[in-house]
Amino acid sequence: MEAVRIEQLKRARKYLRMIAVIAFILLIFFLFIVASIFLYAKIQGPPPLTVPQTAIFYTDDGEEVLDEVHHGEKRYWIPIDEISPFLLQATLAVEDKRFYQHHGFDYKRIAGAVLADIKAMSKVQGASTITQQYARNLFLEHDKTWKRKLEEAFYAIRLEANYDKNRILEGYLNTIYYGHGAYGIEAASKTYFGKSASELTLSEATLLAGIPKGPSYYSPLVHFDHAKTRQGIILTMMIEDGFISKEQADQAHNKNITFASAPLDTKEPIAPYFVAAAMSQLKDELQIDETMIKTKGLRVYTTLNPKLQKIAEEKMHDTIAKESSIQAAFVAMNPNNGEVKALIGGRDYEESPFNRATQAVRQPGSTMKPLLYYAALEDGFTPSTLMRSERTTFTFDDGVSTYTPSNFNHYYAKGPITLAQAIALSDNVYAVKTHLFIGQNRLIEAAKEMGITTALKPVPSLALGTSPVKVIEMVNAYSILANGGKEVKPTFITKVETYDGDLLYEAKNEKKQILDEDLSSVMTHLMTGMFDESLNGYTTITGKPILKYTSRPYAGKSGTTATDSWMIGYSNELVSGVWTGYDKGKSIDSVPERSYAKKMWVTFMEEALRDQPASSFELPKGVKKAEINPENGLLATENCPIKHTAYYLSGTEPTEQCTAHLHNNDEVTPSKKELPHQPKWYKRWLPWFN
Repeated sequence: MEAVRIEQLKRARKYLRMIAVIAFILLIFFLFIVASIFLYAKIQGPPPLTVPQTAIFYTDDGEEVLDEVHHGEKRYWIPIDEISPFLLQATLAVEDKRFYQHHGFDYKRIAGAVLADIKAMSKVQGASTITQQYARNLFLEHDKTWKRKLEEAFYAIRLEANYDKNRILEGYLNTIYYGHGAYGIEAASKTYFGKSASELTLSEATLLAGIPKGPSYYSPLVHFDHAKTRQGIILTMMIEDGFISKEQADQAHNKNITFASAPLDTKEPIAPYFVAAAMSQLKDELQIDETMIKTKGLRVYTTLNPKLQKIAEEKMHDTIAKESSIQAAFVAMNPNNGEVKALIGGRDYEESPFNRATQAVRQPGSTMKPLLYYAALEDGFTPSTLMRSERTTFTFDDGVSTYTPSNFNHYYAKGPITLAQAIALSDNVYAVKTHLFIGQNRLIEAAKEMGITTALKPVPSLALGTSPVKVIEMVNAYSILANGGKEVKPTFITKVETYDGDLLYEAKNEKKQILDEDLSSVMTHLMTGMFDESLNGYTTITGKPILKYTSRPYAGKSGTTATDSWMIGYSNELVSGVWTGYDKGKSIDSVPERSYAKKMWVTFMEEALRDQPASSFELPKGVKKAEINPENGLLATENCPIKHTAYYLSGTEPTEQCTAHLHNNDEVTPSKKELPHQPKWYKRWLPWFN
């Protein structure tokens, strides 16, 4: 019997050793598997933390939010040190007390959850850690398959193996859903309280921390009582974890909460036409696709000045009769760098998002003349150059075609007028004569130099703006004249960064001299003529109707066709342009509607520049001024009843004095052949004088 027991004991010891060996082998195998998983997770490297993030468009000061663009998920990524400590503590207390102790899985919590589920015979308690929840949020698909759960678990391991705890907590708080379209704590804070997550109080933080468990059920905007009950639970947990005192918890729970007056999505957008143009620049010029714009949390710093935008919109509404169906486009630019400071593409974006400032092509009318006359200055014209203003029929195409331009109301000088007077009075015959004399391609060349990319037709009427162009192109062309001939291009964006500060794009401020600085100055001073009554002649200057509104020097030009009304002009600091007309080319018949563009332009400029001192246009060293008789372009004397200050390229200013107003006019008035300082090839001009 004793021998049997000994044999049984030996056999038992043998089995125990076998079990121990198997257990040890299984333990080694298990540890090997675990180590392999963690090693593989480490080799795989950090998993991508990319989630859709809202792109933010800022105004030119980088402070005010202009607009936000997202892909259905309103989310802003902020670093953990910019999140209220109360929110961090509340989240840890309610979601994962041992977050900083475990390595992605809280086994104690898992065991407790299993026991609770067994007792209740149903799933009553969760055990997911913050890491696991974050891994789940990074998966776009939330199907409840074992494959997805295993992938999620491995994703959690990769997170723990490659990121520190603060980075994981930061990611979790920036991705979790808080209801009402708000993803991440910054979006939630702005949606519910209209403030940044860094400013959350204990009371506000504990309300938000309770929402992710059931965004609809615990939303304080929908079920305030449910939210307050959940807040009480979280405050109690924070007391137990030593984050706050009982007194702090009571104060937070009893504090009155003030919610944001309006969710971000319901706020009136600022400058929607401008934002659309900025989006186009991101896609077309910077080659950033729309998906990246809407999902990568870009920080887009624009050129828009909210004060100028508001003034422009106010002046449009004040100027154009509410019952009128006429449309409008407006652009204001900094002439020194091409930055678009304000833009209107139509009277109502919701009604029509078509951008008439950047997309529509319309006949610019006489606003094309400054481009023509700049080319003429290059070819030897001066402000004193004389041509006859009279009804004229031009023959071209080897005598096959004719063209007869007419002045407004068919008024003509019926004699010679100077270039200075021609642009101030907007004489069409003078313009067409100039256009044909210097060659029809010269205007096209000058327009291209000044940034006009729309194709222009080489026809006589091009001088009168019959070839359609874009508003923003014309404003840009005037900007180049305003800045002394330096190349600028319309820009809506100064800088683009990723959500974490990496620079993707920054506008260059290189200025290439493309026009002659001196001639640009001469042209600018010629364009002040529309506001100078000393140039009144057979009709009044075109700026007469708005002269009473001006308080500083301006250079500009208006333009009118049967279907379009324009006004473009500038000071040293700002250039702006207005177009008004009907989308389908309907004629502008009423006098008030024809005055909208000028009125809106001058009232905008005056208000926009109110706080800046009035300044005269600069005079380069190569430009000289002279007092002339505006009727004949000769130096004015004390006998001349009217004097006009004109500006000339040095060496081209008149040297002969006017004798038209001496007592014996017939004896001393020079013949046209004796007019001073005409080029040697003046004989080519004689047909135009006659």
